[in-house]
Amino acid sequence: MKCFYIFKDKSKSNRVAKSAPEPRDKSKLENSSGLSRATRSVPSPRSIPELYKEKEHNLRVFSFQELKESTNGFNRLLKLGEGGFGSVYKGTIRPAIGQEGGRISVAIKKLNRHGLQGHKEWLAEVQFLGVVNHPNLVKLLGYCSEDDERGIQRLLVYEYMPNKSLEDHLFNRALSTLPWKKRLEIMLGAAQGLAYLHEGLEVQVIYRDFKASNVLLDANLKPKLSDFGLAREGPTGDNTHVSTAVVGTYGYAAPEYVETGHLKVQSDIWSYGVVLYEILTGRRTVERNRPTVEQKLLDWVKKFPANSNKFSMIIDPRLRNQYSFSAARKVAKLADCCLKKNPEERPTMNQVVESLKEAIQESEDGSTSNSTPVTSASRSVERRSRQVGIRKYL
Repeated sequence: MKCFYIFKDKSKSNRVAKSAPEPRDKSKLENSSGLSRATRSVPSPRSIPELYKEKEHNLRVFSFQELKESTNGFNRLLKLGEGGFGSVYKGTIRPAIGQEGGRISVAIKKLNRHGLQGHKEWLAEVQFLGVVNHPNLVKLLGYCSEDDERGIQRLLVYEYMPNKSLEDHLFNRALSTLPWKKRLEIMLGAAQGLAYLHEGLEVQVIYRDFKASNVLLDANLKPKLSDFGLAREGPTGDNTHVSTAVVGTYGYAAPEYVETGHLKVQSDIWSYGVVLYEILTGRRTVERNRPTVEQKLLDWVKKFPANSNKFSMIIDPRLRNQYSFSAARKVAKLADCCLKKNPEERPTMNQVVESLKEAIQESEDGSTSNSTPVTSASRSVERRSRQVGIRKYL
């Protein structure tokens, strides 16, 4: 049975210088980022830098002082997060010239001034987010690029996402449990964003860093992919892959990419399969505080196949059986397809989108009898999880 059709068995029918919105040294965006393409003798799709030139005027250019004031001097109380790139702060900015309204909330990412890799990622984000336009991708409003005697200042200004990330809602026990249907809707939106990157642009884009922490949620819990610092253009012509240094997050990167450095859109699909299992189980891809046999999520779930009677034991106990059991089985099968060892056997993101739409429909149509019948097994997993947590502090 082909993975692509796992949902077809349903019985029912159916900066100082501001002259232009780019760094003063034009070559920085075209050459330093490694995103430009060599001249070819045959026609080819335009590159991201070429597409960016058409849309660069849509981005605002902020001064460093303006962004410093908007965050109250980058006050640590306004810090939203921190990563390899630098820190992210909540700020407020005035509307663009010609727009009405009061100050608006934004997220401001401030580059670590001593990080060379961060500078390259900043360049990539400016270009990619300056080109893409989709409701499931975070919107870049503008940036700051200034050089002075103190060094470089590189900042990015995004729309503010008040509900944090999918990671927070799955794993932060201080937040309320994310309902089953909402988990599927979030993953559907994320899949639609990836499908747009893979097939909806003139040039193919490989996201390369899909994980729960990069799926941000707006006021209505609508998902938007963020952090395009590792994004790359996909292969063109007769090329089957892009050769690149292996970067990303441990536990999410596709094995063939880790082993060879050959990057394909199927690498994103593998990462997506990992997160599907995270929303099913409520567990991170790697959890060192669990027993050895349970530390690596993908190894653990193999012991509870979707077609087995033991499958319900992997479902997130925080759901308390409030989910469609048959839809959960099919989502697990979809995850297995995304995690096929052979990249060519994985579904496309458009196929994933259609499968998830059917899973959501099945969850809406499901009755009480459609919920998991193995309540004692689920309770057993919940008890075992609590015991592991207790042992951690003994």
